[in-house]
Formats: sequence, structure tokens, C-alpha cells
Amino acid sequence: MQRLAALLVALPAVAIAAAGCGQETPDLANGKALFVERCGSCHALARASTTGQTGPDLDQAFGPARRQGLGEGTFEGVVLDQIANVLRGSAMPADLVTGQDARDVAAYVAEVAGKPGEDEGALASAGEPDVSDEPIAAAGGTLDMPAAPSGALAYASTAATASPGLLEILSPNEAPIPHNIALQGPGGELLAEGEVVDEGGTSSVEVDLQPGEYEFLCTVPGHAEGGMRGTLTVR
Repeated sequence: MQRLAALLVALPAVAIAAAGCGQETPDLANGKALFVERCGSCHALARASTTGQTGPDLDQAFGPARRQGLGEGTFEGVVLDQIANVLRGSAMPADLVTGQDARDVAAYVAEVAGKPGEDEGALASAGEPDVSDEPIAAAGGTLDMPAAPSGALAYASTAATASPGLLEILSPNEAPIPHNIALQGPGGELLAEGEVVDEGGTSSVEVDLQPGEYEFLCTVPGHAEGGMRGTLTVR
């Protein structure tokens, strides 16, 4: 957060010059979709409905500067600098987005960070994960509940069903964003917690269940709060 604040003070002229000179017009819908997929697990941004806690809250970071009159060109340049110059030891990976994609992400954050209201038109649905509300049924004592391949904070469905008894829950994750699968009991107690995996790994738990309603979720900080949870009905 301190580095963001320093950049907002020190970089206005540089940022304005860097934010798109000679570049394509930013695609804000692409920028939002990429932000939700690759950045939202770490950063809170209200207009993108992301609640990540690992990195700075971008509304808090940019809101005061916006209210003081700094413009979106400055914000865009600051975000581009953050993407291009990742600090040593940072949780943010290098080359998270590059080229025009990086400019699209920076332009979207600059457009909405610290700004009240909701996205409209094409922006309103951009970045929404493809999640079903149809229950996934366990078969042969195994429930497959994949994480969203886009990296969004979601599983394939918000609901699942299983029969009582021993159940293995598998959650493959194709995305570079780390996720896991865990299960909470009807009283909210954590019954089982799988390994955090990414890029083709599979998180799994095995539990012996009685009839009732349980919650499956990702326990990576901020992920369940961002929507990565659902209901398992055992009957």
C-alpha cells in the first residue's frame, strides 16, 4: 500500500505519458475479465466484485487520490508500473499479464477504482465465471468439483449431492491461481481441508458423512468470501 501511495505522488507525469501513447484503445471488458481471473484473488475491487486480501484494496488505494482530483491516466500508469516491476518477494507473480492485456487491466482499474456505483452494459457481465446452480451428483463414492479453469473464484457448481457414507471430493485446478477444497459441517466446523494446488494439481479430501447439509469451500484467504463455496446435500 505504501508503494502505491508513493507512486501516486511521484508518477503523475510519467504515468500519463505511459498510459497508452501509441497503443490500441483499451478493451475495458477484457481488462475486467483478466482482473477478475488473475488479480481478484489478491485484490479487493468493488466494481469487479473481488474481495482478495493478500494485496492492497484498490478502492482504498486509489479512492483518496481520485477525490483529490488525480485522473485516470495517472492511475493507469501506476497500475502498469506495478504489473511490470514486481517487488522481490512479492506474492504477485511476474508477467501476470503482459502487452495489450496489461494495458487493458490497468485501464479498467483506472476507470473504476475508488468510484461508487456499478459497472454497466458489457462491463456488467465481463469476468463472471461460468458457474452452474445445478447440483453435481457424486458417483461411486467420489464427487468431482473442479475449480473454475479461468482462475475465477468459483467451482463448477454452487451445489452438490451425495449419499451418506465415505466420500472423496476431488477438485482439479487448471488455473495458475492457487485453490483447494475443504468441507465444513452443519455447525460450521472444519471437517477436512485439502492441499492448495494450481496449474493442473488436484486438491482432495475424504470424509465419512451423515445425512445433512455441508459447505464445500476454498480456504485460501479471501476465496470463499469471493464466492468460492457451495452446498453439499447428503441424503
